[in-house]
Amino acid sequence: MLDAYATHRIEFTSTAAEREGQPISWWEKRIGDEHSATTAFGAFEGDALAGTVALEFETREKTRHKATLIGMYVSEHARGGGVGRQLVEAAKTAARAREGVNLLKLTVTEGNAAAQQLYERCGFVAFGIEPRAMFAEGAYRGKVHMWCDIRLPQKWRAA
Repeated sequence: MLDAYATHRIEFTSTAAEREGQPISWWEKRIGDEHSATTAFGAFEGDALAGTVALEFETREKTRHKATLIGMYVSEHARGGGVGRQLVEAAKTAARAREGVNLLKLTVTEGNAAAQQLYERCGFVAFGIEPRAMFAEGAYRGKVHMWCDIRLPQKWRAA
């Protein structure tokens, strides 16, 4: 993720400088397991990490039906080969396995067309844009908010 933050400074809300000082225990907690509030997935090509994504599950009683897709990244050399879609589908499968979870949400930086198109192909629908969500590289950037009903097969979802 540090490489992702450094290489794609506009697309991610976090920066490498903010995260590089985190102890390994912070990263381990973020990886989590199937029972924690956060769980992460990695795609590997041999021993090399080709991509990653994580889920943050809501813990409050009224919002436990939701999870948020975060930290989606596919390395440059692995793009275009289906790694991104496989990561999103793995996250959706894990979310479905969590009792009561029926909705995934995410944000994507406005203008990141490739990422937004991937999410749309995976069944996510945009429902609004948060203006000036972050300030990066001398300009404000909006965040496109997207959601997906994970209870229904993609072919049955309304466009």
